[in-house]
This record gives sequence, structure tokens and C-alpha cells, in this order.
Amino acid sequence: MAEQDPTPEQLAALAAENEDVESVNYKPPAQKSLQEIQDLDKDDESLRKYKEALLGAAAKEADPNAKINVVVTRLTLMCETAPAPLTLDLQGDLDVIKKQAFILKEGVEYRIKISFKVNKDIVSGLKYVQATYRKGVKVDKSDYMVGSYGPRATEYEFLTPLEEAPKGMIARGTYNIKSKFTDDDKNDHLSWEWNLNIKKEWKD
Repeated sequence: MAEQDPTPEQLAALAAENEDVESVNYKPPAQKSLQEIQDLDKDDESLRKYKEALLGAAAKEADPNAKINVVVTRLTLMCETAPAPLTLDLQGDLDVIKKQAFILKEGVEYRIKISFKVNKDIVSGLKYVQATYRKGVKVDKSDYMVGSYGPRATEYEFLTPLEEAPKGMIARGTYNIKSKFTDDDKNDHLSWEWNLNIKKEWKD
């Protein structure tokens, strides 16, 4: 059966349904470099050990010559029933990514996994923000607190909570998603666009 275009009223109802009424009243701490944190209270043995346990071998693994502190490497759509992995390489051409679309079967449960690296300084209050549009109308917006991370040689991974893909004839179609990886200091580490095509079956 062909997809049915939603009316403006149906899009408005979908947007109202997904409206986020919660707001987080959070004041970020002052930004300090890794070296400043390590130098603080360095004569206090117990604090020194605590920071060592917290940061691990970050100082040895940090790359002070890296031009970018936070590098977002991949977005993966985690779905147990998907016939193949759904992964976007975010270090590639973002204009090409913007033209691609993941096919997602209606009603399936999925999570989004963001893979990223922190190269030289601790970053506080990382946040993943996602706005979803259907035919130019914003129908959903999600803000996920990722947390604070120190530099290390290996990647970190962040998983969003389990979500259910929309279902039904009206829900089927292409959704444009605008994603942003930001932090307390409102640094835009990466912004990108991608598309989800909700279909009746995986290969429809």
C-alpha cells in the first residue's frame, strides 16, 4: 500500500505529542584543563589518589597536539532485528550523509549509539541533541545528557534509551534528523543531518 502524506493537522498533533516539557536547570562548572586539575591539591595524597583513580592514565594517553579535543566518529542505529548494521561514518563527507537514508521497519525498538574520542582536555556536560522533521515540520526534539569525560586513547560510546519507531500508514515515510554534539560551554563539536525512512518492512 502506498505511503499516505500526513496532513498539516496530523503533523502538528505528532509534534504536540512529542513536545518536551521538561527543562534542566543546570549551571556548568568553570572549565579547567587536565593539567590544572592534576596540579590542584597536589600535596594532598588522598586527593591525588582519588583523581588518579578518576582520570586513570589520562595524562599519558592525552594527545596535546590534537587540533580538536572532541571528535565524533560514528552514529550507529542499534536494532536487534535489522538485517544489516546501520552505521554512519561521521568522519566522512557530511554532505553525502545528508543525502543517505536508513530504512527502519515501523514499530521496531532501537537505540542510537554515538562513538566519540576526547583527545586532550576533560570535557564537561557533553550533550547529544536531536531534532526530527517530517516535510519541514519539527515533530520531535530530544536532548540526552552524555556526561563528562577525560582524554584517553580509546573511544567512548553513548547509548540513548530504547525507543520505538513510529508505526501506521501515516507514520511511514522519510524523517529528516538534525543532530548536534555539544557541551556545557556550548561548543558545537559536530552538527550533522541524516534521514530515517520508516517502512512497513525492512525491504519494502
